[in-house]
Amino acid sequence: MFPPIPPITRALVIANVLVYLLEWLLPEQLVAVFALWPLGPLFHPWQVVTYAFLHDPRNLLHIIFNMYALYMFGGALETYWRSQGAATFYLMFYFASVLAAAGTELLVLGQSSAVEPVLGASGGVFGVLLGFAWFFPRSKLIVLPIPVPISAWVLVTIYGGIELWLGVTGRQQSVAHFAHLGGMLGGAIMILLWRARDRGPTTLH
Repeated sequence: MFPPIPPITRALVIANVLVYLLEWLLPEQLVAVFALWPLGPLFHPWQVVTYAFLHDPRNLLHIIFNMYALYMFGGALETYWRSQGAATFYLMFYFASVLAAAGTELLVLGQSSAVEPVLGASGGVFGVLLGFAWFFPRSKLIVLPIPVPISAWVLVTIYGGIELWLGVTGRQQSVAHFAHLGGMLGGAIMILLWRARDRGPTTLH
């Protein structure tokens, strides 16, 4: 019922869970140093990566959903690229999504006066969702409460549209919607670069 988790995805999940447990002991210290802060005195360059390993310890569902999505969709991508002899593509793809999400969110934060941290693997996860929909567009997914299977490309397109709407309208201000979109953009750029250079795997039909 549950496919085996490939090594890179397994390492990412374990790292996120371990950091989450550590946050219960040092929540303020870790957020102050490793979460993504707006450009200014609290910002440090490493935060564009480290923020993706932090989750709010008060919100268990956040890390559960992120890690489950990483396991299901990231695992499928890694397995496919590994079968093509290109397992490192997956690692590059994931962190390109994380970096693009961070860059997008920094631009958005720079347009506001808010000084608040951004944390969570969602930017990388949304990049993974985009990659899954790209390479497995006709895979059927069931998302509650919708009772019928939906093609991956349709579901991810809907997700992207909802994130754009929420970001533009300012709904759910505690959620970094533009970071999610940035993660998808980063993943798309990586795929297009690989296709342009004839280096990446082709789309599955």
